[in-house]
Order: sequence, then structure tokens, then C-alpha cells
Amino acid sequence: MSFSVNTNLGALQAYNALAKVNAQTEKAQLRLATMKKINSVADDTSGYNVGKKLEAETFVKKAQLNNISSAKNYLSTAESALQQINDKLNQIKAKQVDADDPLKDSASIAEDIRTLAAEISSILGNTTINGTNLLSSTSAPTFDVSGASLTFDFSTSDLGVAALESAVGTSNLQSITDTTVLAFDTTTVASNVRTALGRIGNLTQALDSREEFLTAAIANNTATISNLFDADVAMEQLNATKGQISSQIATAMVAQMNSAPQQILSLFR
Repeated sequence: MSFSVNTNLGALQAYNALAKVNAQTEKAQLRLATMKKINSVADDTSGYNVGKKLEAETFVKKAQLNNISSAKNYLSTAESALQQINDKLNQIKAKQVDADDPLKDSASIAEDIRTLAAEISSILGNTTINGTNLLSSTSAPTFDVSGASLTFDFSTSDLGVAALESAVGTSNLQSITDTTVLAFDTTTVASNVRTALGRIGNLTQALDSREEFLTAAIANNTATISNLFDADVAMEQLNATKGQISSQIATAMVAQMNSAPQQILSLFR
């Protein structure tokens, strides 16, 4: 081994080892401070890109989950209104049967039916949510749920609600005789309402299924993101402690190695 004063290779090597230990210690301490394993793209380029992509997907799925909640509120409001209409149609039917009793006042019963019909017409025209009429609007809202768009239109013919207002509207029953009112056939209208309620039930079931899927997907994405980004606190604490001890030892060794050339002075005594 040769002795050199100008270039102390041993001290340089010890210094490099100290710098490496300090860098590793700082990384462990940063992970403990942020609780994140990946704090920059350089920490894990592939993991960072995958994690950020999953985060974007999760944000979208959470927004779709919120849309499902709004859609359920929409359906619930429509269902409540249609159930009220169904109940009033049943009352109309019962009163028509009641009018067959010769001891009853058929004129009063006919007026009761007109009142019920007016209430049905009011429900059809005034059932709104966020300014949109649910049962007679020509512009139904569309919800983006789980990557699919669902339009909830309760004024279209497939739900059988469009003809309700014209069938039992106030103007129609108010202008006809008591006899015609008492003989008014509610069968078709009641069937239309039940069809609409059945459609709402089917849509609600579909939303429940998509909500379950989105909830599971969000949980899975969150778990994967956690595995990629979250730091193992116990392990990083061990690494930080190890680094601090190693740094102290490496510092001492740099000092010793830096003073090693002084041994050459003994040759000049």
C-alpha cells in the first residue's frame, strides 16, 4: 500500500459511503414525514404512473357513485308521486262502486271523484326535482352511472304515463256529467301507473347493482393505490434509525481516514 498526501483515496471512499448513507436516511425520514413511499416520479416511475391512473379512475367512479345517489333520489320522488296517483285511482274505483248504493248521494260521490282527479292532475303537473318535471316533462335528465348513460323519462309511451293527465285531468271530468264521471273506466290509467312503477323498480334494481360494482371497484383501486404509495411506517422507522447510526459511524470513519496521512510525519522524525 502506497502513502499519498495529495490524494487520500480511503477518505474519499469513506466520504462517498457517508453521502450514500445520509441520502438513504433522508429518504426514510421523508417517507415517515409524508407517510408516502413514492414522493416523486424518480422514486418509482412505473408505480407513480400506475397509481395516478388509478387515482383518476377512482375520482371518476366516485363521481358516478354520486350520480347514482342523485338518480335514486329522482326515482324515489317519481315513485312517491305515482304511488299517490295509484292510491287515488283506487279511491276513485271504490267511490264508483259506492255510488251503486241507491242510499248514497251519487252527485256528492261524483264531486269527490272530480276532486281526486284534480289532485292526480296536480301531482302530474307539479312533481318536480331541481326544476325538472318528472312525470310530464319532455326533457328527461340523463345520469352517467358506471360508464353508461341512463335516461329516466316518465312521460314516454313505454311507461304509459303520458296519457294520464288527458285521461283524468280536471278539465275533462269537470265538463262531463255526473253519470259519465261515475262510469269513468280507470282500468287503463291504473295499468299505466303500475307499468311506470314497475319500470321504476327495475331501474332502481339496476342502480343498486351498479352501485355495488362501483363501491367494490373503488375499494379495490384504493387498496392498490395504498400498496403503491403508502409507506411501511415500521420498516421506514427501522431504516431511519439504522441510517442515523450508520451516519454517525461513517462520519467517524471519514475523520479517521482523513487523518491517516499524518502517519507519514513519523518518517521525518
